[in-house]
Amino acid sequence: MERTFVMVKPDGVQRGLVGEVVGRLERRGLRLVALKLMRITPDLAARHYAEHQGKPFYPGLIDFITSGPVVAMVWEGPRAVSVIRSSMGSTDSAAANPGTIRGDLGVDKGYNLVHGSDSLESSQREIALFFKPDEILSYERAVDRWVAPS
Repeated sequence: MERTFVMVKPDGVQRGLVGEVVGRLERRGLRLVALKLMRITPDLAARHYAEHQGKPFYPGLIDFITSGPVVAMVWEGPRAVSVIRSSMGSTDSAAANPGTIRGDLGVDKGYNLVHGSDSLESSQREIALFFKPDEILSYERAVDRWVAPS
């Protein structure tokens, strides 16, 4: 069972797509274990995007992610990282496959609606940036046995 971090970015919140994103991930069989609506501070943004510091697009990235509320989430399930990455689609929404979040709902590389951790290591780091351990719940659903046999 994996846990991973997902964020609906300011453009997704402004466009009223939070429910759509949550619904798509729930329908994939993943379990939502933490969620908060928040504004990202410049300090948190710098820590979240530390690997991009010094790149030409970094200042715009920080300006964008701090421009409005986001929805930060932790999702859990078998192969959660790869399932969510494939559900989101290509970073460039214009090139994302139909049926993906970005392919169906986005049109721009900069305004691509969602962020999802790209590895287990990244997910652990990102979850720790946005959530305290006691903000993440553990629970079982009756449907879980129908998602992935043990």
